[in-house]
Amino acid sequence: MAYSEKPKAEKVKKIRVKVIGVGDGGTNIVSDIALKLEKARFLAANTDSQSLAKKGKRVETFIFGQNLTSGLGTGMDPELGERAALEAKERLKRALAGSDLCIFVSTLGGGTGSGAMPVFAKISRNLGNLNYGIFTLPFRFEGKKRMEIAKASLEKMRSDLEGFSVIENEKIFQIIDKKTSLRNALFEVNKILTQALEGLLTLIYYPGLINIDFADIKTILRSGDGLSYLARTEAVGQNRLGEVIKKALNFPLYSYGIERAKGVLFNITGGKDLGLSEVAEISKNIFNLSDRSARIVFGVSESKERGRIGLTILATGCRSEFSEELFSEKEKALPKKVKIKEKKADKRPDKKKKDAQSKDKKEIKRSASQIRKNALQLKKEAEKMEREMLERERFWETPALFRRGRNIEQLE
Repeated sequence: MAYSEKPKAEKVKKIRVKVIGVGDGGTNIVSDIALKLEKARFLAANTDSQSLAKKGKRVETFIFGQNLTSGLGTGMDPELGERAALEAKERLKRALAGSDLCIFVSTLGGGTGSGAMPVFAKISRNLGNLNYGIFTLPFRFEGKKRMEIAKASLEKMRSDLEGFSVIENEKIFQIIDKKTSLRNALFEVNKILTQALEGLLTLIYYPGLINIDFADIKTILRSGDGLSYLARTEAVGQNRLGEVIKKALNFPLYSYGIERAKGVLFNITGGKDLGLSEVAEISKNIFNLSDRSARIVFGVSESKERGRIGLTILATGCRSEFSEELFSEKEKALPKKVKIKEKKADKRPDKKKKDAQSKDKKEIKRSASQIRKNALQLKKEAEKMEREMLERERFWETPALFRRGRNIEQLE
């Protein structure tokens, strides 16, 4: 009796995303995000054991550097933070292994976050993970030294990240009232970051009408390394289209936009009332700002709520004045520019140098002319002396009888 087996369902790979907070600020942000996001796993890593005591059940803790810091943190010493991370290298490999995407969160400018983050990123890259970073820069009132530490850390780790978003703490003053407490201000920032990460995780874990999958995200992240833009916004009402575009392309926490981005992924969320013209208008605005050769992926997801429209954007390889400012100090120090200037100066001498060279040439000609003139004079004098000597010889050789009548005085 013939029979046929039912085809086995293909196993769909489960994407594993880990969100890792490094240092005091990073672990606080991740703890707040973990309360509202599902699917992803969360890890809080710090050298300060006391700050990890109350991070919630959904957050794993990773204490490192105890032999160097005694569990008291690193202060503003990034070298100590780096050594602490290297000391925990093998444990860190086990903590990050098996992740498809690692999202690192850290407030740069201190010792642990700035010093340890490059080590975390390097180890994760060596494990084959996809790396994305979300980092904050210090307030201006924290001083120039903290900003220098933050930028140095960013420069050190950026080659091990597919992309990274940079938030200036100064931007907080633009989204809160001046009377707002520091705690509530930081809560607002964490709320905005949570929305952005929620938009990204939704794309990974929930299929859409026009679907974006993890392969698309991987492609976009690898198509434009460096400064990246991650944002999610929503709007309701009659002006929802213009409002959602404006809010998404002018995200309040960034000092840059998606201009000249090399890779752009965006997803539009709406109810059954979402119109084709709205999708077209959003796409047009994003296309116009991106680089002409950019890789662009877009998707559409349905929601049950009518009247509301949402937009998630991930843009990589963004180019702006802010990105140039971040790494300008290193680029200015390159010796190539100096060499080019020196060569140009040699090829195009100034007027004074030309005049000096012309004067030297005239002097050489004058000297050569003088030398030739003196040589002719010496030759003529030598010939004259030779003629006189011959005359004398002929005079004395002539017999005395015939010498009379000659002007002996002239010869003598």
